[in-house]
Amino acid sequence: MPVSDPKAPGKRADAQRSIASILDAAIQSLSENPETSASEIAKVAGVGRVTLYSHFPSRADLVDAAFTRAVDEGHAALEDIDLEGDPREALARLVESSWHLVNRSRSLLVAAQNALPAGRIRELHAGPSERVQKLLERGRREHVFRIDLPVTWLVSITHSVMHSAADEINAGRLDADRASGYITATLLAAFTPPGTITPTPGRRPSTTA
Repeated sequence: MPVSDPKAPGKRADAQRSIASILDAAIQSLSENPETSASEIAKVAGVGRVTLYSHFPSRADLVDAAFTRAVDEGHAALEDIDLEGDPREALARLVESSWHLVNRSRSLLVAAQNALPAGRIRELHAGPSERVQKLLERGRREHVFRIDLPVTWLVSITHSVMHSAADEINAGRLDADRASGYITATLLAAFTPPGTITPTPGRRPSTTA
């Protein structure tokens, strides 16, 4: 768990500012280079190593706190997305909005995966995963998403495809501007019930077989 919370009760104002500056620097630095050291982050934050380690005893603690804040802020930013109406169109909107967050923080995710246990990564993704799961469950009830596979598996596919897109961009094999469309097309093909025509992203979905 993160060691320091800048909003924790009892924190002096200067300590809160110091922690916030460190987390800002960590998110910025790790988003550019997942191997950035704690010393380099301290330099960007304008604090000494002693100050940084007084709040975050290890680099893993710092990465945890930075990734936690990035996930929380991203989760909050998606609250206003319209997920009503046709679940397939709602999925396209969710992918379009959430993909930008995933793409922006893909190097930060690599840093988290390198520093934190897999279980911690899953724990931090619980909120975003719940949003996807609820949408998929509604789509299953409305018979536009397949019900022959567990919904938890469909959620896992969603995250895997997004992260794979980030990997492809990092490898130079995918243009970031086209990723959202590719992700949506792939997910709709995976989620459409067998025997049903897969809708084309951007066009009105059809349930006609």
